[in-house]
Amino acid sequence: MTFITRHDPGARFCRAVVHNGTVHLAGFVANDVAQGTEGQTRDILAQIDAQLAKAGTSKARILTANVWLRDIAEFDQMNRAWDAWVDRANLPVRATVEARLAGPEYRVEIQVTAAL
Repeated sequence: MTFITRHDPGARFCRAVVHNGTVHLAGFVANDVAQGTEGQTRDILAQIDAQLAKAGTSKARILTANVWLRDIAEFDQMNRAWDAWVDRANLPVRATVEARLAGPEYRVEIQVTAAL
């Protein structure tokens, strides 16, 4: 039997779901939306670190990352935070696109999947 563990369920979705040795995180946005793209990205990556730790894994085990930017012209700003954070010895695959996010205050959203 395969077990599914759900972390931090809310009204519409969980922050993380663990299934079959894989952790699937929801998309994360910044808690502090007063920051620019680089600051919001740092905020999000800290949330991802915490959620992965809660699930029993780390950024070194990330398999995939999806990044949505409000404005693709801010790609370099997001990458400054990403490059300072990502485990260079264990790079995930990543896609980055421009998208309309849940509110105009959000500049970036990031979703990852990691192995346990």
